[in-house]
Amino acid sequence: MAQEETDQLNRMMFGAALTRAICTVADLGVADHIQAGVSRSAAYLAKATGCHERSLYRVLRFLSGHGLFQETKNGEFDHSNLSAALRSDAHGSYRVAAQLYHNAFAAWDGLDHSVRTGETGFIKVFGKPIFEYIGEHPELAPVFDAGMTSIHGYETAAMMEAYDFGAIQVMADIGGGNGSLIGPVLQRYPEMRGILFDLSHVVARAKVNLKRYDISDRCQVIEGSFFETVPSGADAYLLRHVLHDWTDEQCLQILGLCRKVISKRGKLLIVECVIPVGNDPTGSKDFDMAMMVFPGGLERTEGEFRTLFKRAGFELSAVTPTSTMVSVIEGKPI
Repeated sequence: MAQEETDQLNRMMFGAALTRAICTVADLGVADHIQAGVSRSAAYLAKATGCHERSLYRVLRFLSGHGLFQETKNGEFDHSNLSAALRSDAHGSYRVAAQLYHNAFAAWDGLDHSVRTGETGFIKVFGKPIFEYIGEHPELAPVFDAGMTSIHGYETAAMMEAYDFGAIQVMADIGGGNGSLIGPVLQRYPEMRGILFDLSHVVARAKVNLKRYDISDRCQVIEGSFFETVPSGADAYLLRHVLHDWTDEQCLQILGLCRKVISKRGKLLIVECVIPVGNDPTGSKDFDMAMMVFPGGLERTEGEFRTLFKRAGFELSAVTPTSTMVSVIEGKPI
């Protein structure tokens, strides 16, 4: 094997160290102790975060080689654009997303198990499904909520720019989480009313956010499981990053319940990645690995969505790309 291939494979194999290093410095809050343009020594940062000085220096030197932080002089470090995004006070801060990965990183040990068996890696490592695990560890719930918003929050504005929701009178956000989608949509469309539907321990947190968006009077919050029931009364049913958490058979359960309550002229709106054909690297293929290991679901191609829709009693009528990796996949009942 040529040296070039060996060197490239070595760099790829050490991607695990890169991920873990980002998670570690994010959890420690290292970025918060550096002001852009004012470099700090490893000794200062180690004291501020309670770390071993030489080890922290080596990690920051390693990260600087990947564009996170910049080593300046005498072992001092300043921010790069990437490391600045790890500050807690950065707009759209990525710190909490990295902290979420930090708490769940061990699940990646289950990737081998997933490939060999088709089972969920998270269950192999943690002993139960991820959403059940979070439900039993309330200290992780706010980290999960904030982490998901950090990872996917920018998609909301892009979705609203790409897709016109203006004709919708009542929109149900199924699996709506903390309200970070339904809130901005209702703010943008003041004539629209909303329904946020999710598990009881989730909607309790969502109610706080809905007050912040000042749309509580136009958004009904309903508790329940989308494997058991879906609320009626909406002319559009939206699910963002829901189906990718589940297998095809589980998705058919969810979509089947939507089909029972949707009107003949209603819309099914799925906001998710659509995996493109070809060999180019894409974020959707990256997220597909996370779906396989963490919840046991998958990202899908347009053809897979079309087949899934048809089995659930819907016709895939349009796919609207956004400026992000997600698209709005529209279905109509048949």
